[in-house]
Amino acid sequence: MLTENKIILEEKQGEVLQRNNDGDKKLFLESYGCQMNFSDSEIVASILEKEGYSTTTSFEEADLILLNTCSIREKAEQTVRNRLSQFNQVKAKNPALMIGVLGCMAERLKDKFLEEEHLIDLVVGPDAYRDLPHLLEKIEGGKSAVNVILSKDETYADLNPVRLGGNGVTAFVSITRGCDNMCTFCVVPFTRGRERSRDPHSIINECKDLQQKGYKEITLLGQNVDSYLWYGGGLKKDFKSASAMQQASAIHFSQLLEMVALAVPDIRIRFSTSNPQDMTTDVLHTMAKYDNICKYIHLPVQSGSTSVLARMNRKHTREEYVELIDNVRKIVPECAISHDMITGFCDETEEEHQETLSLMEYVKYDFGYMFAYSDRPGTPAHKKLEDNVPEEIKKRRLQEIIQLQQKHSKERMQAQLNKIHEVLIEGDSKKSNSDWYGRNSQNAVVVFPKTGEEKIGDLVLVFASDCTSATLLGNKI
Repeated sequence: MLTENKIILEEKQGEVLQRNNDGDKKLFLESYGCQMNFSDSEIVASILEKEGYSTTTSFEEADLILLNTCSIREKAEQTVRNRLSQFNQVKAKNPALMIGVLGCMAERLKDKFLEEEHLIDLVVGPDAYRDLPHLLEKIEGGKSAVNVILSKDETYADLNPVRLGGNGVTAFVSITRGCDNMCTFCVVPFTRGRERSRDPHSIINECKDLQQKGYKEITLLGQNVDSYLWYGGGLKKDFKSASAMQQASAIHFSQLLEMVALAVPDIRIRFSTSNPQDMTTDVLHTMAKYDNICKYIHLPVQSGSTSVLARMNRKHTREEYVELIDNVRKIVPECAISHDMITGFCDETEEEHQETLSLMEYVKYDFGYMFAYSDRPGTPAHKKLEDNVPEEIKKRRLQEIIQLQQKHSKERMQAQLNKIHEVLIEGDSKKSNSDWYGRNSQNAVVVFPKTGEEKIGDLVLVFASDCTSATLLGNKI
């Protein structure tokens, strides 16, 4: 399942991050969940690198094993349990091995896995990674260690993340942490805390550093990037209590986006994820103004029905969302739009489901992330609403949504045929190493034959002559 602003990238689940350095201790770091989790893993690696740890892809040779967990998936706990069982078989032979759980599942698992089943030595929440060196000292002293305290100001702004794995071309730069939205289906505010933004100057410095290291594309990352608000530090909810000077000089997301576009003009810029009630036309005008800001928005809607949106505690109606879509089409006409959609939410009627289908027909999204609702412990919906749509109806509605999206995706791809696209080469095509894989500004995957003249990281022009529902096919010109 997917909760708001938490896109689960299937190909990255269980990814083990590696970077060669001179550390004399070995860290095995495995990550699950959304892109924020993978970004956090780079922060963890940066902190532990200073403690003498280098990363490894073999947990059998590790001195420290960390699982960065996600609380979104229904089967996530079982996945973590299975991995911990494997790790403990190694620990039986190497008692000095330390095993820990990080991230969004840390609070819920700490009693069960640490104190009851003794599967782990260490539990660390998303705001406590700086405390890792101290916690590891406690373990080495024979004690278990826990820190799941949520912070009001931690953004890890001064840390330069260790870029682990990846293609050396695209990178993520975190600009906010936490979330204030309190959507009833979502556990993020309870696992990642209240929303706060990162100092814009530290963001610019990180982007410039990536440019110097040869990166060609940056994604500004947050649970809700459009609500970025820097007024000197502190929680977003406290902005109303800030001084008149702080409020007058505050930096909003559209301003930050422009600052980044100007600071690294040769780098393509994306951002994720947006929230409809916070995206302003200022952001759209900034996108239209700068060529290096990609013309693509991931704009979660979750449902096309205002009544369902109210039960989800979304802060927008269908009509407001449609108005935003109309503004996108008017101000950035070449912009691609993707969505998150949850079907079968509590009390969803057939009429409400049809409203979702009709919204999809109106927008004609380029692609989307579609899931049947799955009740998650700790969410307001779990406490106050009944998960009462039968599974067979959920599955049927989900299939109708998927089929409609596939139709629209094919139509949107076909609209990009017989055009020239600027494509950033990210690597070999999955199907053939004689073809390149890359993406255009609209985030569409483009595959084309290698000529021997280009390399990973190059921006090339490709004429699109054919397509599938998910990929443009063409030739370099």
